[in-house]
Amino acid sequence: MAEAAIQRNSLYGFEMRETDNRRSKREGCYDIKQLWQRSHEIIALALQGFKQSEIAGILNISPVTISNTLNSELGIKKLSEMREKRDEGVVNVSKKVAELSAKALKVYEEIFDDKVAPLSLKKSTADTILMDLGGHRAPTKIDTRSISTNATLEEIEEFKRRGIAAARESGMLIEVADESKEITE
Repeated sequence: MAEAAIQRNSLYGFEMRETDNRRSKREGCYDIKQLWQRSHEIIALALQGFKQSEIAGILNISPVTISNTLNSELGIKKLSEMREKRDEGVVNVSKKVAELSAKALKVYEEIFDDKVAPLSLKKSTADTILMDLGGHRAPTKIDTRSISTNATLEEIEEFKRRGIAAARESGMLIEVADESKEITE
């Protein structure tokens, strides 16, 4: 009777024993789900382009563990599958760009062949084709910078005062009478 008390039915109706809680307390036993999750984190970070040493720093684990995971049979297979999926997306985008480029070239041809299209439109179209599609436009560098600071209320008020004074001097500030005050008075 005691034997029946520690058995239970699984989701599929098979009899199974209760979990032996003594095993989880032993030294050297690992939670497989946790290890599986950690492996996926390592592989995902590697797929994003992080170096092994960077992944080790992010996850706070040994670089040897990262190397073992990525060079394991599972790691190599999973990385290969994920890269293949990622590359499929790039190929699909490239195909769509090729389709749209062909359509755009037909529109450009119509503009060039149109007898009533102004010369300025034809020139801007030719410039676009030559520079953008031909790859002759200089690369555009986008420079983004940000700054963060803490300011007191007095400093903020001083910034506002100086900004308003500078705008008045340059003629950029237009004084408008507050009509709401005139209505209420």
